[in-house]
Amino acid sequence: MVDDNELERLRNLAVPAPDSEAQTRALAAAMHAFDLNEKISTAPQGSPAGLRLTERAQRLWREIMQRKLIATPALTALVALPIAGYAAFEMLREQPPVISNGKVTETVADKPVAQKPIPNQPAISEPLAAAPAKEKKTGADSERRVEDEAQVAPASPPKTELSRSDDRTRQEYGALEDFAKQVPQALPAPPPAPAEVDQLAAGGRANAQAPATAMQPAEMPAGAVAGFGPRVQPAPMPADQMQPQEQNRDRIETFKTNPVHQAAQDPVSTFSIDVDTASYSFVRRSLKEGILPDPGTVRVEEMINYFPYDWKGPDSAATPFNSTVTVMPTPWNERTKLMHVAIKGFDVKPVEAPKANLVFLIDVSGSMDEPDKLPLLKSAFRLLVSKLKADDTVSIVTYAGNAGTVLMPTKAAERQKILAAIDNLEPGGSTAGEAGIKEAYKLAQQSFVKDGINRVMLATDGDFNVGQTDDDDLKRLIEKERKTGVFLSVFCFGRGNLNDQMMQTIAQNGNGTAAYIDTLAEAEKVLVEDASSTLFTIAKDVKIQVEFNPAKVSEYRLVGYETRALKREDFNNDRVDAGDIGSGHSVTAIYEVTPKGSGAEQVDPLRYGEAKVDNGGVANAGEYAFVKIRYKLPNENVSKLITTPVTAANEVPSFDEAGVDQRFSVAVAAFGQKLRDADQTANFGYDRILEIANAARGADPFGYRAEFLSLVRLASSLGTNR
Repeated sequence: MVDDNELERLRNLAVPAPDSEAQTRALAAAMHAFDLNEKISTAPQGSPAGLRLTERAQRLWREIMQRKLIATPALTALVALPIAGYAAFEMLREQPPVISNGKVTETVADKPVAQKPIPNQPAISEPLAAAPAKEKKTGADSERRVEDEAQVAPASPPKTELSRSDDRTRQEYGALEDFAKQVPQALPAPPPAPAEVDQLAAGGRANAQAPATAMQPAEMPAGAVAGFGPRVQPAPMPADQMQPQEQNRDRIETFKTNPVHQAAQDPVSTFSIDVDTASYSFVRRSLKEGILPDPGTVRVEEMINYFPYDWKGPDSAATPFNSTVTVMPTPWNERTKLMHVAIKGFDVKPVEAPKANLVFLIDVSGSMDEPDKLPLLKSAFRLLVSKLKADDTVSIVTYAGNAGTVLMPTKAAERQKILAAIDNLEPGGSTAGEAGIKEAYKLAQQSFVKDGINRVMLATDGDFNVGQTDDDDLKRLIEKERKTGVFLSVFCFGRGNLNDQMMQTIAQNGNGTAAYIDTLAEAEKVLVEDASSTLFTIAKDVKIQVEFNPAKVSEYRLVGYETRALKREDFNNDRVDAGDIGSGHSVTAIYEVTPKGSGAEQVDPLRYGEAKVDNGGVANAGEYAFVKIRYKLPNENVSKLITTPVTAANEVPSFDEAGVDQRFSVAVAAFGQKLRDADQTANFGYDRILEIANAARGADPFGYRAEFLSLVRLASSLGTNR
């Protein structure tokens, strides 16, 4: 080691004055060389000894690039690149000495750092100089002092300020700047700075960007070089600190599974029908991605109603739907029975379908800029346009920050004009859903078709972050607009911003349906194959109420429909909104009932006995239950009633004797309960579900049931613990 006292003595020595004779000889030699070459030579002048660090690096780099240090091209690949990388790495770690009045006064490593606080960065005391992303330096713990022929000595903590008091200093920084512009073009980027890792730990992804913008190149001191500015001693990162994971902002409504009710104490069950299918699509996507779905996304009734069934429908449009009730043994509990209620809507023929006035309300906010969002949405709506009749009307409203009309009401006969408007949609901005809905309803009113189909079709990823974002506020807005005769359906795309709860709310209150479109095949199912049921409403505010006979049924529970439960008095109240049924829609509701005296009761009997009726018996004692369905025609406000008693005539002796569609729907119900980890199906294996579904596959022209079988297999492999 060199003694510090000796270094101090050498530092304070005065520079000897140049010899006048030596100056004369040097000048004469220079003039002679100039006369010989007639121009300034590009070769280095003077003695090669005593070069500065920057000059040595520049010379080394020139020699490497001119291939003066290698013999063959093979050595270029083996030698030149490692040497160049090492040279760049060393240059990025070094600071030039500070020179004042022609003397070396102090190096950066000689004094402690003068630190300054930075707002929003408590772990870092001084802003980093801005540098291009590919030129990020390593956060060194010290600076090194370099002599021409000496070893590298350990350095002290870095100094944050450099003195630039004369022209010579500025020239040196200019040389550094020139070199810095050359090095990144040919060298690999050095490893990331430890300070950056520390910033991630302290402030997450957003704060990690702060050092890069703390000082832009234009704001740097004169003569400073990007990537060579003052550095900061990084704070140590906690050993147990993990980098934050990207937040999943999907909003899913959680709910409890329907409980078991005693028929003697609570004999009446009331709920709104549900023809939405979003839950099945969401479950399918999760399973195909290798993840068991969140129980909150599994709505059993939507999974059952996803599939088309060949229930017996009404003979004419005068009766919008027909109901079929079947009682069968329960496959997962031999001591209970299933009461299967199936509803089939009247199927409107395409030639009889009324004119349609459709407003496409399309979310083009920044969150839609993903392949499974806006691009898929555009392809889906192109499919729908191809299905429309020439005299149907289409309008397009977009929203992102604010709402705007892309296409005024246009007849479907101008198909190319509509498709061009769809193709030109581009994402960007925040999501002003409320403004978009208002604008869409306004356009729908301008082209309102009396006795026709007037519907707003909202397509979004569910992210409403501008305007009225509260679910209740949107609910009131939709309720107000639906009274004008314009209904609303919701189509969700993508993941990450999915607001399932809000989509369900506005679809239910807009007399429409909610569907989740994850593939183009699903778009074809919803908007092409099921277009009639999606667009053409044949009955609205459809409610179901079932009264169970305590003399025949001890307990019961409704499978699914947890989010559609109604109060008993709501059934006869025409002011209470309920679900709608479209043309050809199939709706299924399944009750698990415990027959009287079966021994499968889950609730203890009353100590003091059951309530008695005055006549000493129960009327219609031979019935299991009494099913009532209340509905309104699309253009009416007074409901109608359909009733069906459930007797032994509706019962089949064994599960295998039930119809193919009944058995398949029960398999889907069991699958949904299994995914929700319901107690009733805890001991019912996926293999048994697969067996029932495979035996009841029946006619499957579109392959929906075959796909269901594959989903059961996926769930079985992912959820062996369930």
